Amino acid sequence: MCIAVFMWQTHPKYPLILLHNRDEFYSRPTEPLAWWEGETILGGKDALGGGTWLGSTRDGRIAFLTNFREVEMLSNPKTRGDLPLRFLQGNKSPEEFAEQVVKEADEYNGFNLVLADICTSSMVYVFNRPNQDHLSLAQVVVTPGIHVLTNAALDAPWPKLFRQNGCAIISKNLLINMVKVIFQLKKWLRS
Repeated sequence: MCIAVFMWQTHPKYPLILLHNRDEFYSRPTEPLAWWEGETILGGKDALGGGTWLGSTRDGRIAFLTNFREVEMLSNPKTRGDLPLRFLQGNKSPEEFAEQVVKEADEYNGFNLVLADICTSSMVYVFNRPNQDHLSLAQVVVTPGIHVLTNAALDAPWPKLFRQNGCAIISKNLLINMVKVIFQLKKWLRS
């Protein structure tokens, strides 16, 4: 649940292009990307907690999660992977579900959660540690553009991205170039 780079509403044909890497808690058992029972949710599965860090539905709902890095953890928290799963299983808009999450956010260790509905062009970012001095939370409508989400707030400078000046620009350019390569491959495969 560590890093996501995504383009939201920047391409005329593809409203969301997402690169997501889960690179922590390797010892925690997981199941690979697959359609879940009933074939309504596509995602990886946390075999221990039963939730997911990234999933989507056939009707255009998408949710993904990263941990928020913090020194102290709750002693008996709810599993964060349940948040994307509940959104994907439900029928609330991203905004409505975010409002619900805000009411229970103190029951979870730190998280960043992105909820999207491709069909309604809505995306919301919810996080429960915007002020690290005390427990607090916020929800923000995600604007069109290229965004980076790590173990801190959305688009925040983070060592993983900012090891030297210009690294964020490199990351964003890498995403754009990868998308161009994917589209070129797609055209090549059709011919």
